[in-house]
Amino acid sequence: MLLPSWIKTYQTAQLKGDLIAGVIVAIVLIPQSMAYGLLAGLPAEVALYSSVLPIILYAAFGSSRTLAIGPVGIMSLMTGATIAELGISNIDEVINAANTLALLTGIILLLMRAARLGSIINFLSHPVVSGFISASAIIIALSQVKHIVGLNITEGLAPYQAITHIVTQLPQGHLATSILGVCSLMLLWWFKGPLANLLKKKAFNPNSIKFISNSGPLIVAVTGTLVVYYFHLNTRFEVSVVGYIPPGLPHIILPNYDEQLFKQLLPSALLIALIGYLESVSIAKSMAGQKRQKIDANKELLGLSAANISSALSGGYPVAGGFGRSMVNFTAGANSPLASIITACLVGLTLSVLTPLFFFLPKAALSAVIIFAVLPLIDTHTLKHTWRYDRTEATLMLITFLTVLFINVESGILAGIIISIGLYLHRSSQPHIAVVGQVGNSEHYRNIKRYKVKTDKEILAIRVDENLYFANTNYLEDNIMGLVADNQSINHIVLICQSISFIDTSALQSLSDILYRLEKANIQLHLAEIKGPVMDKLKDTEFLKKIGMENIFLSTHQAITTLQARR
Repeated sequence: MLLPSWIKTYQTAQLKGDLIAGVIVAIVLIPQSMAYGLLAGLPAEVALYSSVLPIILYAAFGSSRTLAIGPVGIMSLMTGATIAELGISNIDEVINAANTLALLTGIILLLMRAARLGSIINFLSHPVVSGFISASAIIIALSQVKHIVGLNITEGLAPYQAITHIVTQLPQGHLATSILGVCSLMLLWWFKGPLANLLKKKAFNPNSIKFISNSGPLIVAVTGTLVVYYFHLNTRFEVSVVGYIPPGLPHIILPNYDEQLFKQLLPSALLIALIGYLESVSIAKSMAGQKRQKIDANKELLGLSAANISSALSGGYPVAGGFGRSMVNFTAGANSPLASIITACLVGLTLSVLTPLFFFLPKAALSAVIIFAVLPLIDTHTLKHTWRYDRTEATLMLITFLTVLFINVESGILAGIIISIGLYLHRSSQPHIAVVGQVGNSEHYRNIKRYKVKTDKEILAIRVDENLYFANTNYLEDNIMGLVADNQSINHIVLICQSISFIDTSALQSLSDILYRLEKANIQLHLAEIKGPVMDKLKDTEFLKKIGMENIFLSTHQAITTLQARR
């Protein structure tokens, strides 16, 4: 078996950073995973099972050195919504559906890898992803408020409905649960903010500050458990707790083949696979860029596929790279996937011997962990920046955001993809076309609307800043003929092709039509600065024979000077 590349180049000097990062991420991951299991409507052990084998398998097959795999908010939200749509209540059937969803997700990612579809990430712009994640974070946070204050609110409500229910039912909230929940939120905030700042002022070691500030979720879990245990809050005040978690490592299970269940889960699995991949690769690329490392998009498909299939086989549910955990892993000094393997081992150790300690863990504390984890994902900065730079893209971001918020996650991501592609087609169907002139006595030619340039009344030089394909051929033809109609003294048109990397069959036919119409008007068409690949495609065409090689020039300057000399 071939060893992962990072093992072959591993150095002992990297071990300290990996060990520290592995421990810190485990401290964050254990309570966070249990919290995400609650979000998905699954027992805590299912979420912990999703944090052992998937992490190890991703370390073996993925390309990122610092991406932390495991249960994440958006995947948990979608998993819970998908299972809820099945209308099942038996816990064994719910777990089986979650396992099957992870298996389908892994298979879809594997098929995407076989088809080399890693570049699919390019079909979603950053504003769309940001709008999707921000809205999802709000939905996740709102879904946990009921656990914080002890309210019984129906699942699957739209955000505005959830807010209405929370506000109207707040007086009926559970007092003991509310105190626990609010105190947990305050404690998490104190660890991340005031405590971290205090330690910086006291000149603590940066690694120590990271370790202590990231220990907030664990401290909240431990403190909440001790309070419930010593004051018997679960029996005296009916505070909801995690309860019994079966001890032991996950067992390898073979999923049951249920054709009907597969058909029901397949649409959701497709979206979960796509979203998990997009989120994971975006995070991985962001961190890799800071360390001058490379991310192989197709290898990421393989790593995430292995993680999800192994999650299904070990009793878990769909997993992906988590932003919060990955940033903790990165900033804590992780140098290689060994840090993640250390994390997985610590989670496995917890499952083996520490699960009885979680019996009295209050769900309010877990909900606080979720809320605190997802709030930083609400990205207002990107909206402000995008609105200033390009209001069309900002509108696209808002549409995605509002669709996720008021309809559902699946509709939001589909709307983002469809509108992104539609926006690209609209922009490329009306390419920028510039009439250019000579800058002074140089060989440079620029847009006559932007520079003081010299032009020849008999020669019209046009630059098209887009590939030519079926969607923009009519636009190009109409512009050229319109310019000809407005300039009766034109005898030559030079089409500058420096920005054209591809000409499809429809565009080639359109160029032939333009050539024919110009010849009827006693105007000669010329081409300049054709790229090699484009020329290779044109060399055996009838169009090239008609226009003639003598009318094709290496540069715009050569074309203009040659045509002037021919007069």
